[in-house]
Amino acid sequence: MLDKILLTISIALYAIAVPYLEINDTHVFNPDWVAHARLHEVWQLITNSSLGAIALWLTWMSVDGKGKASVIALVVTGGFLAAYALQGLYGGSMVHPDGTEKTVSGINVGVIGFGWVFVSSVFTLVRAGRLSVMQQES
Repeated sequence: MLDKILLTISIALYAIAVPYLEINDTHVFNPDWVAHARLHEVWQLITNSSLGAIALWLTWMSVDGKGKASVIALVVTGGFLAAYALQGLYGGSMVHPDGTEKTVSGINVGVIGFGWVFVSSVFTLVRAGRLSVMQQES
């Protein structure tokens, strides 16, 4: 049950919270963004939310779906963490047009949230593998 709760919280972060935070004038409706960039933003939001819906279904409806849901969360959040780490190579930034950045103790909230999701997804993936092995041994 712990795995299902951790996965559900993780999925909610990338599939619900991020779209909520980005469908506004700093992202999707940002007049300074070129139309092509906004299209890619909406595409990313729809894709990640759709993957979240699949992961949620796998978590709660599939007998062996927790491992697969964990991998989806790793891909979504790992993609963000990689983009954040590589931002210097392509001119990316988490700083908003008004010069602000959402941080806690100097650490970007996206890195904190998605870092937590990434680590908890590794935890649930490892547990799913261990449970699978234990069930096969029985």
